[in-house]
Amino acid sequence: MEAIDVVIVGAGPAGLATSACLNRLSIPNIVLEREDCYASLWQKRAYDRLKLHLAKEYCELPFMPFPSDAPTFVPRRGFLDYLHSYVSHFRINPRCNTAVESAYRDEESGKWHIKAKKADLNVHEEYVAKFLVVATGENSKGFIPEVSGLDSFGGEFFHSSKYENGQKYKGKAVLVVGCGNSGMEIAYDLSNWGVRTSIVARSPVHVLTTNIVYIGMRLLSYGVPCNIVDFIVVLLSRLKHGDISNYGFPRPTRGPFYIKQSVGRTPTIDVGAVEKIRRKEVQVFPSIRGIQGSKIEFANGEVEQFDAIIFATGYKSTVRHWLKGGQDLFDGSGMPKLCFPNIWKGKNGLYCSGFARRGLFGISVDSQNIAKDIDLALRSERVLIGIPDARKAPIRENPSCYVDLFVILLSQIKINVLSVHRINFDSVFL
Repeated sequence: MEAIDVVIVGAGPAGLATSACLNRLSIPNIVLEREDCYASLWQKRAYDRLKLHLAKEYCELPFMPFPSDAPTFVPRRGFLDYLHSYVSHFRINPRCNTAVESAYRDEESGKWHIKAKKADLNVHEEYVAKFLVVATGENSKGFIPEVSGLDSFGGEFFHSSKYENGQKYKGKAVLVVGCGNSGMEIAYDLSNWGVRTSIVARSPVHVLTTNIVYIGMRLLSYGVPCNIVDFIVVLLSRLKHGDISNYGFPRPTRGPFYIKQSVGRTPTIDVGAVEKIRRKEVQVFPSIRGIQGSKIEFANGEVEQFDAIIFATGYKSTVRHWLKGGQDLFDGSGMPKLCFPNIWKGKNGLYCSGFARRGLFGISVDSQNIAKDIDLALRSERVLIGIPDARKAPIRENPSCYVDLFVILLSQIKINVLSVHRINFDSVFL
């Protein structure tokens, strides 16, 4: 049994950022990771062409900016290099191949007991901590929905987290289920590899570009009301793409940033898939009605044959599989009950990081808040028992950089107006 101030479960960006913030305050902590490496989603389960969909200043972990020569939208390899530097700089030492099987709070001692299995040694370990940070995030386990007849499908089907590239599917017919960021980007990549690509659009979606999202986020940072920001970005999207409902993508009635702030659902960032859909290089279908062998029937009655199905249908939290208690913080699905920015703290020394549905920016906010709160609790404890506190000063916030928003906005409008269509402006929000 090993005693420590803080145990962090999960060595993705959320766990690494929390450990870094604690290390800066000289607070002892252990990071437990079930995979054989940290940031396994990025190292092992991200497709080759993936890039960060937000500008790099919105994707920095605490206390380490990206290199000045990094591109605005950092590719997967560049982000991994950044994470490797982050781990080294803050001397984070995750304990990999360590799967947490249970965690509970002992009422008598007031401490958390965490039981874990070392997969590489086939031994069990136990940790006792004053504080427990759940940093497994919302992307713990790939989710494949129930589909009638899926077991009869004669080809290959798998979750998008296992997709690398479309090379082996060249000349074949592949169906991508889901039109979020992963689904649209995978469909685009498959088409580039010469794959006969189709995509299922099951629900309304906003399709924006990285530049349009960047403009929206800058406007919000300057205090522009969300409804005005939504009007501007939807208008820019309409200028760029036209009416995407003509291609089988109905647009939600509420704006993209309102939806992001209220329910955490991210708009789809187009990397070129819309143009391929417009040129009919990627076919769009409604939801699946059923599968029989290699034939798939869709809700509109069409039937097509496919060689493979890729489910880009999101993830599920696994917290409830191992965490005993914590009902004040997590609901039955393993997601926090509270909303951003007050999502990170439960009772009795329980915290969560990486569940805010605000991407890497949300992780940065969570991890700093958690470290500050634990630091305050430990300082208060030392004062009560008369131990002098010689640890480091509280964390200071990073200054933000200035961006000439209006130049970006005007240039984007100019580019979009030159590229498009006749538009009925009265219908932009209809």
